[in-house]
Amino acid sequence: VQLQASGGGLVQAGGSLRLSCAASGRTFSGYIMGWFRQAPGKEREFIAAITWSSGSTYYADSMKGRFTISRDNAKNTVYLQMNSLKPEDTAVYYCAARGSDYPYRMPAEYIYWGQGTQVTVSS
Repeated sequence: VQLQASGGGLVQAGGSLRLSCAASGRTFSGYIMGWFRQAPGKEREFIAAITWSSGSTYYADSMKGRFTISRDNAKNTVYLQMNSLKPEDTAVYYCAARGSDYPYRMPAEYIYWGQGTQVTVSS
C-alpha cells in the first residue's frame, strides 16, 4: 500500500486548501482512511476518517465545521477540504490507512502512512 499526500502550501489566515491522498497498491474496499496533523513539538493529532466502502465520515470534535473529508473511489483518492484556516492549523498533514471499517482515531492504530504535506497559515 502506498499513500501520496499533496496539496499543502502557504495560505493566509481565512483561506482554504484541499489536500489529496492518492492511494495505490491494492483495492481499498474495507479500509478506513484517516487524516492527521502534527505541529512542531506536538503529538500527531486526529482530524477525520472515512470508510472507503460506505463513505461514512468521522471527525475530531475540534475539527468539525471547518474540515471536510471525502473520497473519490474512481481515482482512489481521499481529500481533506480545509476552510477558514488559522495560524494554529500550521502543521504537517498526513494521510493514513488501515484494513478495517472501524473509525480508528489514534495514530498507532493505523498501519500505512503517507509522507506528509506541509500546511503553513500566515496571520
